[in-house]
Amino acid sequence: MGASQLLAAPQPHQQPKVPATPPAGNYQPTFFNAEEWAFVQAAVSRIIPADELGPGALEAGAAEFIDRQMNTPYATGAQWYMQGPFNADAPPELGYQLQLSPQQIYRLGIAAVDGWCKANGGQVFAAQDSATRDRILSKLEAGELVFETVPAKVFFSLLVQNTREGFFCDPIHGGNKGMVGWTQIGFPGARADFMDWVERNEPYPFPAVSIRGERA
Repeated sequence: MGASQLLAAPQPHQQPKVPATPPAGNYQPTFFNAEEWAFVQAAVSRIIPADELGPGALEAGAAEFIDRQMNTPYATGAQWYMQGPFNADAPPELGYQLQLSPQQIYRLGIAAVDGWCKANGGQVFAAQDSATRDRILSKLEAGELVFETVPAKVFFSLLVQNTREGFFCDPIHGGNKGMVGWTQIGFPGARADFMDWVERNEPYPFPAVSIRGERA
């Protein structure tokens, strides 16, 4: 894109139309097994649910994003300091203090939540209705569920963080399909001219563009 002076005067701004729910596709997980995959899909669908504003994290491909991330050095802890001493009760400002990698947190966390669900109702998390899923996630967030294998809050925080990343990442990483996340917040994506609009105090009028050049 050229400089702003080379652009034609924009038409009066209209609120960008959020794309319809993108097709789910035929993605097959490569890290999660069938039960874990069902959990991840069910969880992301409630963390950022579809509503009147547009598709949610499930429709945007956040579950696919998370599965792909589980096959990276990040997920094995290769980019983290993973030597002791470990302290699960360390204050947050000291950073991550556990010996579990993201892969392990997901594996243990999903098994722990599903185990708790079975013990308190007979069905795994993915088989619960939306309201029950929300209550279980709230218990995780508050640390009300106590597991022997992984702290509930740690699992919940990682799950929420990765769901957000999957909703707002560039589509090249498997999430944000159709750039629905960017469209909802008016983010321009990989456009070269967006800085020309930063100080104009008005909404950016053009659709988002991905790294591959796809347009919302």
